[in-house]
Amino acid sequence: MKFLSELARTGWDVIVIGGGCTGTGILRDLAMRGFKALLLEQGDLAHGSSSRFHGLLHSGGRYAVFDPAAARECIEENMILRRIGAHCVEVTEGLFVRTREDDEVFEEKWVAACGACGIRAEPLTRARALELEPNLAPDLASAYIVPDSAVDGFRLVWQNAFSARRHGGEFRTRACVSDIGVAQGRVTGVVACDTDTAETAFIPASFVVNATGSWVGRIAQMAGLSVHVQPDRGALVAFNHRFTGRVVNRLHKPGDGDIFVPHGSITILGTSSLKTEDPADSRVTTEEVLHLLDTGRPLFPQIDSYRILRVFAGTRPLYMASDGEGGRNASRNFVVLDHEEEGLSGIASVCGGKFTTYRLMAERMVDLVCARLGRKAACTTASEPLVPEIPEELRRRASVFFPAQGLETAASRLCDGLEGAVARMELEPWKKSLVCECEVVTFGEFEQMAAEPSSRTLNDIRRRTRLGMGTCQGTFCGMRAIGRLAEAGMPAGDTSMLLRDFQEERWHGFRPVLWGGELRELELARNVYGATLNIDGADFDREDDCA
Repeated sequence: MKFLSELARTGWDVIVIGGGCTGTGILRDLAMRGFKALLLEQGDLAHGSSSRFHGLLHSGGRYAVFDPAAARECIEENMILRRIGAHCVEVTEGLFVRTREDDEVFEEKWVAACGACGIRAEPLTRARALELEPNLAPDLASAYIVPDSAVDGFRLVWQNAFSARRHGGEFRTRACVSDIGVAQGRVTGVVACDTDTAETAFIPASFVVNATGSWVGRIAQMAGLSVHVQPDRGALVAFNHRFTGRVVNRLHKPGDGDIFVPHGSITILGTSSLKTEDPADSRVTTEEVLHLLDTGRPLFPQIDSYRILRVFAGTRPLYMASDGEGGRNASRNFVVLDHEEEGLSGIASVCGGKFTTYRLMAERMVDLVCARLGRKAACTTASEPLVPEIPEELRRRASVFFPAQGLETAASRLCDGLEGAVARMELEPWKKSLVCECEVVTFGEFEQMAAEPSSRTLNDIRRRTRLGMGTCQGTFCGMRAIGRLAEAGMPAGDTSMLLRDFQEERWHGFRPVLWGGELRELELARNVYGATLNIDGADFDREDDCA
């Protein structure tokens, strides 16, 4: 990884601040249009809101009645992402289900609104709906099938970043922007600090893009600007069962706990909506979980029989043009703000929107950059796949170590590192064995990720591979992983602290749901680590360390 001082000596056309889906999407679009672009992210890619959501690729049905503009954008981008992001989209389709408690008049409005927005909403008989999803409430009033799907936020962000790099873009993690340079009414660059080494450098650029989600307002203040973004915290519950094969929405006015999204072998229930002043607010309370279960129970009456795997939360960056009403009543549309209209050129901000519309948000922002920097170049991000086809020779070599489906999964999460992982297994065949059985992660993949400059912690590797995100929540693979890191000496650092932080992030998701099966699983984990590594459980139980 280049030092910040090295990046400062490069002539950048554009610096993008923010390494979520929108930021990496902008980086990719800039690079594909020929700009020399650099992305700076204060943490790891996808460590914020882009991975702390329910993973729903919206059809737009949720917004059809009250926010038709956002609904139209969702259905259009949904179809685009199915094409370009096939490696990280599971085409589950979805159901909108009205329970006996819900308003029949709203259903009529919703059907008409979906038709007006171009969203396919096909009515199903009760018998057909229950045939498709047997765990639904048997007394459901009505149901419709829509083109909802599931999307892996981690993979999509990293695939955008690597696609950008293939086109000449660059990104740097753990580079916190602490100031924005301004001279004579124009932004001249940014001051960035390495959060691990404290190295600081001023990196010049012709244009700066603020794509920091819930942090947009704070970054704008560094340039003397005011952008009204209200972080809105949403809590989610992950169950250790895939009790629905399709996304299921409750057919009523959007509220809490009315979306179920299947991911792999689990199901995610979300979300709540609570105003917060902290963009990084990831708290979840037991009361929130109980509320989500109560509101989800009319759709799936047996919800209490499913084991909760963990809970988590993220913040929505709701754009407020004025002191208007936020929360559920705020628009889910997005806005691109050209600050030249406020008297400061060379900077623009993007905020609001949905994960589903990230590519469109990026396109609109880069259109603005092109106009301001005098470049004519068309956007092609809607047609070029994020992940290129695996070369036949590499596919042949990799097939020795991966089953067919496993190879596609490995290519999806490794991006450009597949060949490196295969080479490691060819040199030492034992590395085809699994470090994480739950998510089927081989030692070869794990080591390839660990060797990348952006991987500085075990949690960084987790976000790339899903290590520890399955049934055991890192209880067993955590020990294997840290042992291998210690043997290989990568990444550099105190391995006991790397393990501590890894387990703390996992256990942070247990605390609000310590009852039944979850309590038993936590006690098993505490005993494993206490008995085998002589680690006092209290070392992993300090609230002030929760990520």
